[in-house]
Amino acid sequence: MIIANPISDLVFKWLMSNDRIARFFLETLLEQEIVDVQLKPQELSYFNKEDDVSLSAALTVMRLDFVATIKTASGEHKKVLIEIQKARNTVDIMRFRKYLAEHYKQEDVIETDKGKQNVALPIITIYLLGFKLQNVDTPALKVALKYINQVTHEVMDIKSDLIEKLTHESYIVQIPRIESKLNSRLEQLLSFFEQNHFTDSSGLVKEYPYPLETDLMKLIADELHYLGTDPKKQQYLETEREAMRVYKHELFEIELEVEENKKAIEENKKVLEENKKVLEENKKAIEEKERILEENKKVLEENKKVIDEMDKELEEKDKVLDENKKVIDEMDKELEEKNTALQEALYMIELLQKKQ
Repeated sequence: MIIANPISDLVFKWLMSNDRIARFFLETLLEQEIVDVQLKPQELSYFNKEDDVSLSAALTVMRLDFVATIKTASGEHKKVLIEIQKARNTVDIMRFRKYLAEHYKQEDVIETDKGKQNVALPIITIYLLGFKLQNVDTPALKVALKYINQVTHEVMDIKSDLIEKLTHESYIVQIPRIESKLNSRLEQLLSFFEQNHFTDSSGLVKEYPYPLETDLMKLIADELHYLGTDPKKQQYLETEREAMRVYKHELFEIELEVEENKKAIEENKKVLEENKKVLEENKKAIEEKERILEENKKVLEENKKVIDEMDKELEEKDKVLDENKKVIDEMDKELEEKNTALQEALYMIELLQKKQ
């Protein structure tokens, strides 16, 4: 049988808008009886302005929200909010957390003994991943909520309304890990999502080679066959494929730009490293010059001290010379006086000799 690939956002939304299929899908995955299920009204487009996300986010992550009434093992009816997020590629975990945080803020109206009341519903999350998680080697995984007594370390068979509304169970389906096994109801359901047996390279349409053992499995197959063969529906699928092609092309361009920017950053980093080395060398040269200047300053200080000492010695010598000059001047004066006296004596002797 030819069927549309249910991993497509449009195909998956079409399936889940069918109450019987949505109930079967959720009952099978959650392994709980669902009394009633309602798909919450929401906008599903390639650009959801209310989510304030980019085109790439809208193309890679799809959301569907349900309000379901579950019949517990004890026969109690419990109303819950079920959030399905389907991601094609590895996405930022903050995007998942953002959507989940929005649900934690929401309230729902329920009938009580006191009339209608606004209450916070327990939340169950389902993640359909178009990629593999490391170290999680199973196509379907349940992350269950347990109550553990920390004193005795025993699992407690109790439930608390407060705790149920503050925490949540999660179900994770890794679509690439789905194999052609039909041993259980869950494996039969997941077989529709197996990414094999495509009829062309578009990945939109494939063959479903397995037997259909229940009416609900036949209903799903019929819906997928209709979507995979009806010309008008094919146009919608082609629109989604074209949107994904454009997205992948733009993503490729962005990746190229990122790589170029990365190379430019590496080059700039090398230039910065070289400039850093030059600055370090200049810093060392400046420090060396400062050291030489400091040493020269010290030498000049020492020379100045020596010159000052020499100036003092010269001043002392000048004083001594001045004193000696005075003494010499006194001696010259005495010699001059003695010479004058001698000249006068010789003159007198000469006069006496002439008189004789």
